[in-house]
Amino acid sequence: MFQAVKASRVSGSFKDSLPVTLSIAMEGSTVARLLVRVRQWHRWMAPLVVLPLLVTVSTGVTYRLAKDWGGLSREQVHWLMTIHEGEWLGPVLEPIVVLLNAVGLLWMLATGAWLLLQSFRKQWIASRKEAGG
Repeated sequence: MFQAVKASRVSGSFKDSLPVTLSIAMEGSTVARLLVRVRQWHRWMAPLVVLPLLVTVSTGVTYRLAKDWGGLSREQVHWLMTIHEGEWLGPVLEPIVVLLNAVGLLWMLATGAWLLLQSFRKQWIASRKEAGG
């Protein structure tokens, strides 16, 4: 619930900028608490989501490039599609892994976009305050 920001301190006749930990202005608000919570969940989920997504993306792209540009037949590169689609997990786990992959990607996109929008909103509000509005 804290954010590191820079604050200026006057010390004698010179100003130096020191890192100071200050609480968020809206510390007690529900939005601020939700923002902190979403950021924690986003950070916690990222390592769990990134590995399956990297496997899916790398095998899908490699399959397409090997087949189209490499001139390999479907049979030669089908093992990549087996990994890509999760066929190696069997008929029971394959749809579950595909669903978790999709939900993980959507979660990361949604929370990442929300965090980015909150950051832009915070910068916009700060610039409006500096402009005197």
